[in-house]
Amino acid sequence: MLLSDNEIALSGIIEPFEEGQVRLGGTSYGLSSYGYDVRLGNEFVVIKPSAEPLSPEWISEEDVERIVSDRFTIRPGAFVLAVTAEYIRMPPDVTGLVCDKSSWARCGLSVQNTVLEAGWEGEVTLELHNQSPRPLLLTAGQGIAQVLFVKGEPCRTTYADRAGRYQGQRGVTLPRR
Repeated sequence: MLLSDNEIALSGIIEPFEEGQVRLGGTSYGLSSYGYDVRLGNEFVVIKPSAEPLSPEWISEEDVERIVSDRFTIRPGAFVLAVTAEYIRMPPDVTGLVCDKSSWARCGLSVQNTVLEAGWEGEVTLELHNQSPRPLLLTAGQGIAQVLFVKGEPCRTTYADRAGRYQGQRGVTLPRR
C-alpha cells in the first residue's frame, strides 16, 4: 500500500519536512498526494575520464572529483552523482522508491531508480544522467526526484539490523566494499 500525504506527514520519515508543495526554479518539492518530492543538495561527484574500467570493487576517491556548489551544469550525455537535501529514516515496515520528476524528465534528466530499504536512513545519493542534447543547469534546493513510500508487514530483518554499508550516509557516497 502506498502511503498517503496524511500518513507521510505523521510518520516523521523526512527531515527537513515541507508540509506542502513549494515551487523553486521550475520544479517543486515537498509533500504530494502519495509521495514526497526531495530537493537537490549542493554536493556533486563526477567520475574522472580514464581508460581503466570501473567497478564497485575498485572505485576510489582518486577516480572522482567532488564539487560543492549551489549550481551545477551537467553536460549532454554526462553522468553525475548528487545528494538530497533531506535526511530520510525508513520505518521497519516501509520501503521507499526514488523516481524521476516529470519536469526534469521532460528536459532529458534521468534519475536512476533507487530503493530505500526498510530500516535504512541517510541522505540519498542520486545517480543523474543527462540524456538531452543540451546542458542542464541544476540548482541546489530545487525538486529533483520523487520518493514513493510503500508499506507492508514489518520485515524479518531490516537494513539497520544487518548493518547495511550505506546506513547513516551523509553527502554523496561512493560504492562501499
